[in-house]
Amino acid sequence: MLSDLQAAHPWIDFPAGAHDQKLPHAAQAISRENQWRGVDYNPEAAAEDIIVSRWDDPRGASSHEATTPENCYFVGIALKQTRAKLTRDRQIVFDGTMPAGSMYVSAPSRQLSVQFQAPCAFLHFHISADHFPAQFSTTDGLNDLVLLRDPLAAQLARALIAHGDAADHRFTRCIGQTLAVHLARLEPPRAKVNALPKWRLRRVEQHIADHFDRCLSLSELANVAGLSRMHFAAQFRAATGYRPREYLLNHRIEHAKTLLTTSGRPLAEIALAVGFSTQAHFSTVFKRMSGQSPARWRLASKGERVEVEALPRSRPAAENDWMVGAAA
Repeated sequence: MLSDLQAAHPWIDFPAGAHDQKLPHAAQAISRENQWRGVDYNPEAAAEDIIVSRWDDPRGASSHEATTPENCYFVGIALKQTRAKLTRDRQIVFDGTMPAGSMYVSAPSRQLSVQFQAPCAFLHFHISADHFPAQFSTTDGLNDLVLLRDPLAAQLARALIAHGDAADHRFTRCIGQTLAVHLARLEPPRAKVNALPKWRLRRVEQHIADHFDRCLSLSELANVAGLSRMHFAAQFRAATGYRPREYLLNHRIEHAKTLLTTSGRPLAEIALAVGFSTQAHFSTVFKRMSGQSPARWRLASKGERVEVEALPRSRPAAENDWMVGAAA
């Protein structure tokens, strides 16, 4: 299912921490999971209609499976970009890149399996079905729904992360209620576009990875995929959530972040190395996609790495977008 959404960009980018201990739900408004979606449903937690937890996994690959409780919806919001494959009843729900701010939803009593192919960090919400219209229980409108870079979800997650352990239950419940209202008001997608087949997508992704430092036209990428420009652009967005040019810019910015954190090269040199013709254009795109200028991001990233390394190992701290889903 496909539908336009307002523009949004990745905004949380930090190293995932080590495995977290599960903390008592009463002690923190945002509990840490020791296994994917491993919320402790003790009597006190069960009495709450909105439960928020966090899952961080620094591993490059992992697999998990969980079933949403019968009385609530499950919502996950990505805090950093990752690659994931979601399946239910052997049907692929989603397989591709999840940028920061992506959101996926699972309906009550539905089983969902995931294979992460990169480090990941998520906020997880279990929201009582009472917060959603009654007719949702008889449809698949909010089941197996993946929103790639949903603007409001990104802002809500940012608000919770900004408060950290200082967030209280009243605040997290308010965020959860806002999220439920947002989901309930989403219009069902009106059209379906087949995603670019995996073998074609891998071909294009590899071509971009090999040549991102030079100009890549839509025609060139379409030829690599073996499709017309129109069909390629639509199928690429269905598979990745990005326009081809947006994907290219994101790849350049991600590579630039690596250079910013691992080298002392001047910004102008980094801009040219990742395919931008001027430092000014590089800085504009970088700030739009990351929320900070390259210089500020470099300083924050270095400070962040020091802070994360100092923590105990058991406690770690454009423009149109698309909605993709599959309902069985």
